[in-house]
Amino acid sequence: MKKFKVLLLLFIVSGFAFAQVHNKGTFIQPKSEFWDEVQKGINDFNKKEKPDNKIFKMDFTGLNLPKSKNEFTSYWHNDPVNQGSTGTCWSFSTTSYLESEVYRIHNKKIKLSEIWTAYWEYLAKVKRFVTERGNSAIGEGSQANAVIRIWKEYGIVPESVYDGKLAGQKHHDHSKMFQEINNYLIGIKNTNSWNEDEVVSTVKSILNHYLGEPPTKVMVDGKEYTPKEYLNKIVGLNIDDYVAVMSLMQKPYYEKAEYEVPDNWWHNKDYYNVPLDVFMSTIKSTIRKGFTLAIFGDVSEAGIESHAKVAMIPSFDVPSEYIDESARQFRFSNGTTGDDHGIHMVGYLNKDGKDWYLIKDSGSGSFNVGDKGYYFYQEDYVKLKMLGFMAHKDAVADLLSKFKK
Repeated sequence: MKKFKVLLLLFIVSGFAFAQVHNKGTFIQPKSEFWDEVQKGINDFNKKEKPDNKIFKMDFTGLNLPKSKNEFTSYWHNDPVNQGSTGTCWSFSTTSYLESEVYRIHNKKIKLSEIWTAYWEYLAKVKRFVTERGNSAIGEGSQANAVIRIWKEYGIVPESVYDGKLAGQKHHDHSKMFQEINNYLIGIKNTNSWNEDEVVSTVKSILNHYLGEPPTKVMVDGKEYTPKEYLNKIVGLNIDDYVAVMSLMQKPYYEKAEYEVPDNWWHNKDYYNVPLDVFMSTIKSTIRKGFTLAIFGDVSEAGIESHAKVAMIPSFDVPSEYIDESARQFRFSNGTTGDDHGIHMVGYLNKDGKDWYLIKDSGSGSFNVGDKGYYFYQEDYVKLKMLGFMAHKDAVADLLSKFKK
């Protein structure tokens, strides 16, 4: 009996000691090796053969092409910035151009916000969409002169105070944001809910969610400015000095006309239309006089390839000597030339009797290889495929003098 009591006591004591042990938790990476193997087997079995996605491009082998941006005579511009997954090349290219203009005129280096302009342009489209009862284009694209219009109304701010990216976001991405805006506006049109204040307020909340709320004040050297004051006192450009030029046969030459592309969604008619020889000679003289240009046109051609870094017109498309206003208009009229990209021309090179232009490009292709953010455009490509440009009026004074006052 005594032995039994001793054993019972030991059992109780040992049980009490065991109850005092405190287990700890930790974080582990979950693993399920066999399930992963099962999934891989299922995926391999169900995997479809990828289609052959090859596209037809010019063969650049053996051609004497520019190799580096250092071969070009170029003018000051900020380093290339990638536009990410957005359709805002028009803002990136024109903002870059106007930054170069600030340096040319004031010898001042500043970096401005591209997304600030895009933010207010989205709202401008929404307002017109309501006014036109849904019969106005909604998209991410726009035009160089939209930047001028937005700056006039809202001013501009430095990129450092509004870059349009959320915390931790590395690249611009407007895909989900635009889809949400577009779906909302489709619903507005379907229900005839044309309350402008309500629609604009809702779209603002979507923009603020994805891009951040734009600032109402900026600080420079300890002094506070509104965006309009920043434009007038710090940026210091007279934005009425900038004009848009185009060259299309479908409109009378030496008259202002509408540039009839979807991205001119507000149907602006302030484009100076000139013959193609004047268009090209103006570009050549302007870039040689120390000015840069914001240009726009078509970049979906067999002769443009990001890994070759060049844009050319292959002879199997149209030989150089046959590139004229009719070849240009023919492609615009049949839809094989459109306005799908805005870029910044920052330099030039004459090589083998042809002009080449150094192009600063915010599109992803320009960042693939070599000089990141640049292309080299041969003059034939500009002549056939680039439809217009923006320039300072002083650079194109001869051209403008031929228009009726």
